Amino acid sequence: MRIAVTYDNGQVFQHFGHTEQFKIYEVEDGKVVSSEVIGSDGQGHGALAGLLSNKSIDVLICGGIGGGAQAALSQNGIELCAGASGDVDAAVDAYLKGELVNSGVNCNHHGEGHTCGDHEEGHSCGEHSGCGGCHSEPEFEGKNVGKTCRTHYRGTFNDGTQFDSSYDRGEPLEFVCGAGMMIKGFDKAVANMEVGDKVDIHLMPEEAYGQRDEDAVFTIEIAQLPGSEELVVDQQVYLQDPYGRPFPVKVVAKDDTNITLDANHEMAGKELNFTIELVEVK
Repeated sequence: MRIAVTYDNGQVFQHFGHTEQFKIYEVEDGKVVSSEVIGSDGQGHGALAGLLSNKSIDVLICGGIGGGAQAALSQNGIELCAGASGDVDAAVDAYLKGELVNSGVNCNHHGEGHTCGDHEEGHSCGEHSGCGGCHSEPEFEGKNVGKTCRTHYRGTFNDGTQFDSSYDRGEPLEFVCGAGMMIKGFDKAVANMEVGDKVDIHLMPEEAYGQRDEDAVFTIEIAQLPGSEELVVDQQVYLQDPYGRPFPVKVVAKDDTNITLDANHEMAGKELNFTIELVEVK
């Protein structure tokens, strides 16, 4: 196995798209047998993903990373473990021991539903386990963390327009609190609620679907994405992240050679309001 880490003077560099160096580790039987520092020879997630692919990298460990870079790595078959910091050697050691927490990726997938009227799985954008030695941990505490919760909710924009309601569907939403299945602000609100409680919350983008990330808008050659020749502008389709999970992208431009996709969540940059009623805790 070959592991690459974004590198800056012995530390994990925090912006994948601007890293100037990588430290490459050769791993056999779960142990590092050699390492070297290489230059990135350019910037931008597409070029860097290509470089790592040419170096036969299996896993990338980095700090912050955008959705476009995540998709570029996925296209090159490179596993991602983001959110690392500190000493690069220590980060690799933690990864190999299964102790590295994956906490730096803003996921842009949310299960079923991609219109404002259909979000029954629609508030899931957290960290997930599944990248080798990475695992996720709750970012907050509460008596309901780790438990299966069922909630009714109504979501509105600041002008009062409703974008979603479990009440209208007649079925509560079920999720494991603190497991990254929900947007952070919704999850935190439920963490200490009692069954029967009803609360109103206002979420800034950072507690919801995040700010728009222009790095999540990326262009690739149509020939590199089988089936894309049939796509049209404004169409929404699914790609796979590095762990094989689907995430939606929207076609924003296309010509005879290239296609431009936007992996930003449709709710990115928006302030959201929720009325949440805790129905059951299992």
